[in-house]
Amino acid sequence: MRSLADGRPASPERPGRLVLTVSQLNAQVRDLLEETLPAVWVEGEISNLRRYPSGHTYFTLKDASAQISAVLFRGPAAWLRFRPEDGLKVLVRGRVGLYEARGSYQIVVEAMEPAGLGALQLALEQLKAKLQAEGLFDPARKRPLPALPRRIGIVTSRSGAALRDILRVLERRFAGVGVVIAPARVQGDGAPDEVAAAVRELNRLGGLDVIIVARGGGSLEDLWAFNEEVVARAIAGSGIPVISAVGHEVDVTLSDLAADLRAPTPSAAAEMVVVSRAEIVDRVGALRARLLSAARLRVSDRRQLLAAVGAERALARAAARLRDAVLRVDDLGARLRARLEGRLLRGRHGLEVLSQRMSPARLGERLRGQRRLVREHESRLPAAAGAALRRAGRHVAAYVERLQALSPLAVLARGYAICYDGASGAILKDARAVRPGSGVSVRLHRGRLTCKVKEVEDVPRDEEG
Repeated sequence: MRSLADGRPASPERPGRLVLTVSQLNAQVRDLLEETLPAVWVEGEISNLRRYPSGHTYFTLKDASAQISAVLFRGPAAWLRFRPEDGLKVLVRGRVGLYEARGSYQIVVEAMEPAGLGALQLALEQLKAKLQAEGLFDPARKRPLPALPRRIGIVTSRSGAALRDILRVLERRFAGVGVVIAPARVQGDGAPDEVAAAVRELNRLGGLDVIIVARGGGSLEDLWAFNEEVVARAIAGSGIPVISAVGHEVDVTLSDLAADLRAPTPSAAAEMVVVSRAEIVDRVGALRARLLSAARLRVSDRRQLLAAVGAERALARAAARLRDAVLRVDDLGARLRARLEGRLLRGRHGLEVLSQRMSPARLGERLRGQRRLVREHESRLPAAAGAALRRAGRHVAAYVERLQALSPLAVLARGYAICYDGASGAILKDARAVRPGSGVSVRLHRGRLTCKVKEVEDVPRDEEG
């Protein structure tokens, strides 16, 4: 036999035999496995699955007669489109190795896909079961569409054919209905978040009667944005009724299940949301005909009854009531047509006003007016600033004059003087505050005198000011 250490024959009788530690043996077995089986595909059933806070997943992969330990690290796990669960049959690709610390044989999984059922389909079924359990698809949640919507919100790609189809049908069936478009990508990375954000933005905008979420046909991968949880929850949480028109009639997405109504195509959604003007006129005409027919039948019955009893007066009264009924039917029909035509005219007028307000000529005119106003203010600014400075200068000069008039120095200029005590420097107000021989200081308008008191003369009280 051959040694795992160096490939030389191992002989029990040979002196200095090679002895390996357990760690060395496991390391060499691991190297042997990784070199012999660098990457393999294995099919089996998942059991004993455990997820750790680190993001790593450990499980056993088994078939009818054998099993192997497996580990799926956090990085590859993040790329799976479905959630591995016990009992799920899968195909895994990975490297076979040995966990040296335990000496256990395992496969390190690098990729995984369901066996028999595609990863996208499995992820769809798992999410569908979850949302259905929460009641998002409950028929009791569905709301009826308004009979005559005034404004319709549309969530779709601005450049897609779905938007053109919807607008063409709306124009044909009821021109002038208000439309608010919330553009969003409908395929690729970021599309689910944009569609959900557009639905929420239309709800915040308000004033809408119904929302259409639309996309043309495609493969399961192309339509996958409308199978994401964020889109289904945004549609289910909408305060405005939502029509989902995604793909073709055979395509059913989670958006279709969460919406209040599913349309087989975007064009069909536009057909469902508005009744054509011709259909309204036909319906009014049919109602009018039914009313007239019922009135005639009732009059005929009354005539027969009156003929039987000979009540000519009752017959005349019935004829008058019939004429009133006919006039009322005509009046109601005319009022209905007038209201429909008035709404149509107001809608067209509002659109024309908005178009005129937003025209490049009007915008340019407003911009030129603002520029003229800025230039006028710029020309007036130097004159206004100069006038303000002159007014401020006059105010300052007036304050200076008032201060000078109140200054003690101005009093000295008129011949008065201030006398200070020579020792303390206090102002003297009473001659009795000094004694003969004391020193005093006299402040004049210009200069100061240092004097000695020779005599103090008291002023009688009756002469005091």
